[in-house]
Amino acid sequence: MASTGSSNTSAGIPELPSLSERIQNPADISVIVIYFVVVMIVGLWAMLKTNRGTIGGFFLAGREMTWVPMGASLFASNIGSGHFVGLAGTGAASGIAVTAFESHSLLLLLVLGWFFVPIYIKAGVMTMPEYLKKRFGGNRLQVYLSVLSLFMCVALKISADIFAGAIFIKLALGLDLYLAIVILLAVTAVYTITGGLASVIYTDTLQTGVMLLGSFILLGFAFVEVGGYESFAEKYMNAIPSVIEGDNLTVNPGCYTPQADSFHLFQDAATGAIPWPGMVFGIPITALWYWCTDQVIVQRCLSGKDMSHVKASCIMCGYLKLLPLFLMVMPGMISRILYTDMVACVIPSECVKHCGIDIGCTNYAYPTMVLELMPAGLRGLMLSVMLASLMSSLTSIFNSASTLFTIDLYTKMRKQASEKELLIAGRLFVIVLIVLSILWVPIVEVSQGGQLIHYTEAISSYLGPPIAAVFLLAIFCKRVNEQGAFWGLMVGLLFGIIRMIAEFSYGTGSCLAPTNCPKIICGVHYLYFSIIVFSVTTIVVLGISFLTKPIPDINLYRLCWSLRNSKEERIDLDADEKRPGETENSTEDHSEKSHGCLRKTYDLFCGLQNTGPKLSKEEEEALKKKLTDTSEKPLWKTIVNINAIISLAVTVFFYAYFA
Repeated sequence: MASTGSSNTSAGIPELPSLSERIQNPADISVIVIYFVVVMIVGLWAMLKTNRGTIGGFFLAGREMTWVPMGASLFASNIGSGHFVGLAGTGAASGIAVTAFESHSLLLLLVLGWFFVPIYIKAGVMTMPEYLKKRFGGNRLQVYLSVLSLFMCVALKISADIFAGAIFIKLALGLDLYLAIVILLAVTAVYTITGGLASVIYTDTLQTGVMLLGSFILLGFAFVEVGGYESFAEKYMNAIPSVIEGDNLTVNPGCYTPQADSFHLFQDAATGAIPWPGMVFGIPITALWYWCTDQVIVQRCLSGKDMSHVKASCIMCGYLKLLPLFLMVMPGMISRILYTDMVACVIPSECVKHCGIDIGCTNYAYPTMVLELMPAGLRGLMLSVMLASLMSSLTSIFNSASTLFTIDLYTKMRKQASEKELLIAGRLFVIVLIVLSILWVPIVEVSQGGQLIHYTEAISSYLGPPIAAVFLLAIFCKRVNEQGAFWGLMVGLLFGIIRMIAEFSYGTGSCLAPTNCPKIICGVHYLYFSIIVFSVTTIVVLGISFLTKPIPDINLYRLCWSLRNSKEERIDLDADEKRPGETENSTEDHSEKSHGCLRKTYDLFCGLQNTGPKLSKEEEEALKKKLTDTSEKPLWKTIVNINAIISLAVTVFFYAYFA
């Protein structure tokens, strides 16, 4: 295998059939088939093992999950194919600083496990909008956050992941991009719709193992090919494409020359792709929104057996989040060394020749290396890895999005809906999400100069900070009220929407063709913008709250940090409304009815079979107590606290070493 870009790129990427032939051999196909069979077996086992016939069973796995599958599911839910493609692509373009988007997670996961989840559990909620309704009362906060969260599922998560996964499938199998998307989504939706959260978590555990195994193997091949770490560091700084003139363009050397600080986490505050003040102050804001208030992540923690399991799962996921530097970013940088003319292409006509997109081919860095470096059989394993990362993220998002829609929106439209109707509605909503996400894919493809990770982080920075500010204040400042929270969110949304629409309208531009978007709107780096939006939202929330009437303590017991341990009975601000599933289904007839074989099979497949006799009042109270219990055994509490301190020390060392 040659180590220069021209020979590799000319041999492979422009001619998709030659690449697709490499995956069409018995070894690769056998690995892929075995992977799918094992995933479906695990999914079916989880379907039959767990209770999916109730709201709590389907959406929270009955709060019976232990720390290992929870931690694996947190990691797998977060790491999608967009990470393999996006982190590797941005690593190829600008170095290791992009790792900060991942390594910051360890600190925020500890904040999630030690501060946010205890409040959510004590509040007895299943969704984040439901928490805002209990904390502040009224319906407008709940509905707003539900709608915005569903929009972000489409624009930020599902579409980005299916685009990234389809890039790999397109290269590996030679399929049409949208045909690959439809096939993947169909398989993913089946066991999400049927299995519920428990099925998703168990399959995530399997897929995390597959992801780590395949990624470490590729890392080994990559470093062997490039000649070790020292050779890698030297060659990356000299990885300049051979074609830097053409199309009547004058190209600035900064567009194709690796940055001097490519091997430093802290990059220049003005010229860095990820400026250090934005990394230190901006990334934690969007990470707070994602890890501590996003339904996909929090829902996994709410399924834990007890708080010790929840905290242990957060620590486990935090350690795993230090790995993307080695498993994704560095392989992407090595891909630039091996296939320089393609990955680092700068002339539009050259980029079109190599990958069919004129704004750059960095998104093809990781898939190309998989197909070029891996031997038969292992290529099939890596395709399974990409499928695993794609499917694990999508299943998590689908399950959580259907939870949001069912609990926070559908019950507003159908106040008397039975539990069975809610479960069916949640499953059908997944199909709507799939259609909307496919329609959004073309926007993802051309945004942020073709760098996927910058697209996802930019959207997060525009829409996430107001939500992070409101949740942070809701938990730690009991004086904040509904008026302050609502108008703070509205002002923050206005700022974010203006910036986002401006970028979609003018385009984000590229190094060769800067955007015409007015500097006052688009001239601020998106990480700096997140700091501004977060600060403005906080000021508005506090200002309006202190000028208006406070919420009495009797409505806030166990809903904010200062009142978390109060034993008094809370009068919920939404006490006049019944919880989903407490209306018609409380009087549903649970007696066995005679159904035909087809109906029984359908009910079993969808988890709509009868779940046994109705609980007595005492049993219902015991179940409710279990679902809101945050107690820990002293020994395990001490163990997880010590491990949290150790993980913080590891993080400090990580940043000090790569600073």
